[in-house]
Amino acid sequence: MAKTLKRAAAFTALARALTAGNRGGPTLAQRLGALPRMIAATARGRYDGGLRLALMAAATAYVVSPVDAVPEAFVFLFGLVDDAVAVTWLAGTILSETERFLEWERTRSALVVE
Repeated sequence: MAKTLKRAAAFTALARALTAGNRGGPTLAQRLGALPRMIAATARGRYDGGLRLALMAAATAYVVSPVDAVPEAFVFLFGLVDDAVAVTWLAGTILSETERFLEWERTRSALVVE
């Protein structure tokens, strides 16, 4: 049940993030541009995204790795489905985490300016 809820939350975040530019939120380009800054801020210990970045890296490695939990060669449909779920989760997580990071940057810069 908890996995289903997390998966549903990732899908919802993906859908919301893809349409956020139309509602005045950050565009996809702004989110992807924030990714290197988010990694750097996490590496320097300024941003608390360490675990989430580690999970995103693990999901990326899983998708691009030739070693797969359900190999496509043996169970074609299920092999593709597990990769599709991983890619969708990864995309939703990247989009939601970059939105969180952009908000963190905004509030941080507002504190520094005042």
